[in-house]
Amino acid sequence: MAKHSTTSLVPVQKRWPLMVLLCIAFSTAIAFFIGASFSSCNSHDYSDTNNNFDTPIHSSDSDGGAAEKEKNPLSFMKSKLVLLVSHELSLSGGPLLLMELAFLLRAVSARVVWITNQKPSERDEVIYSLEQRMMDRGVEVMPAKGQEVVDTALKADLVILNTAVAGKWLDAVLQEHVARVLPKVLWWIHEMRGHYFKLEYVKHLPFVAGAMIDSHTTAEYWKNRTHERLGIQMPETFVVHLGNSKDLMEVAEDNVARRVLREHIRESLGVRKDDLLFAIINSVSRGKGQDLFLKAFYEALQFSQVRKLKVPPMRAIVVGSDMGAQTKFETELRNFVAEKKIQDRVQFVNKTLNVAPYLASIDVLVQNSQARGECFGRITIEAMAFQLPVLGTAAGGTVEIVVNGTTGWLHPAGKEGITPLAENIIRLATNLEMRKTMGQKGHTRVKDMFLEQHMSHRISLVLKKVLRKAKREARR
Repeated sequence: MAKHSTTSLVPVQKRWPLMVLLCIAFSTAIAFFIGASFSSCNSHDYSDTNNNFDTPIHSSDSDGGAAEKEKNPLSFMKSKLVLLVSHELSLSGGPLLLMELAFLLRAVSARVVWITNQKPSERDEVIYSLEQRMMDRGVEVMPAKGQEVVDTALKADLVILNTAVAGKWLDAVLQEHVARVLPKVLWWIHEMRGHYFKLEYVKHLPFVAGAMIDSHTTAEYWKNRTHERLGIQMPETFVVHLGNSKDLMEVAEDNVARRVLREHIRESLGVRKDDLLFAIINSVSRGKGQDLFLKAFYEALQFSQVRKLKVPPMRAIVVGSDMGAQTKFETELRNFVAEKKIQDRVQFVNKTLNVAPYLASIDVLVQNSQARGECFGRITIEAMAFQLPVLGTAAGGTVEIVVNGTTGWLHPAGKEGITPLAENIIRLATNLEMRKTMGQKGHTRVKDMFLEQHMSHRISLVLKKVLRKAKREARR
């Protein structure tokens, strides 16, 4: 995608963060943010873990007003030493979520140390850039091995392991000190795939202070899978969902910004004002379901012709391609589009860090992750912030965000979901009022549950609980 600059179109009185966003938004990016977001529930149960396989899974939600009454619920972390352990540093969801937490902690003057367990031997520009960004925000970046990091782990008030794979770092680096560190470890897990259930990754999981997991669906899956497959017990587990950033919400609720972004992106894509644009925004891979989406989209086009429906011209964009290294799967997608002769209806867009311009330009988001679905799916709440209806698979964390028939429509995962998705595409294409109403209700749901202030409040409840548990263990 070519570079664009539309800051001159924005009135001078608009806030400078928006100008910066617009400058960044239209640059060709090198990767795509596929963050996980988190679930919603109203349980307040904080009972202690029992010594059986019925480990409680708690939600860290509470009265939404509490997040607004307290200026910064993470203020108790001031001067605390927190060690963040990431299995890798890349522009994928897990590391970026951990970086987001690092910045929240730095905002309250916590001392934050970051280590990356797996790094290439040669300099990587993405890693270098992300490390510089962290250091600019006051995060200390430290080598993953050596006495310095062992000493830091022993002194830390809290150690956060990010993703199941990060568990390999414990034995490899801490060695005989593992037992001393485990009582202050919070393990943040995002994975849903079966190959992560290996003892070499998670053998220490039962002995940490707690696990923080992206959704109830994922938490239940881990609880059952670790018991049945590995014969180990999950620690006390907290389901936590994140919220949309203030910057994203500012753009989503700024009519001028949205209009500028919409017009610019549509012009760059050759999409006309009245075209109805469906988008799937995810890294291009079979698990994200772009192939099934395109089949459903083609089927919807056929339905509209056969039924002689009066619908706006329908277009589809697949955001998340890698123009520099086209995969076999993406080649299959492009061949399908060519075979069905819908090149004028479908476009592929390079992966990008900034999804806001595309969310402003489209009319419907399709979240089509397959198998067990998304752990949660941050793009879903971002789309809802832009008042977009969502067509999602009835799997994984998506069912914890999308209210079927209210903020969007759900369809089955797999091939059996192709026709239902096609019907849902037609359902929205033929009903402008439904699209608007669902979008508005989705926006309200985001405002009620998925803002940064909610995120900070929920995470603070987990961190307080884990810190108290760590102190109790330290006295023994």
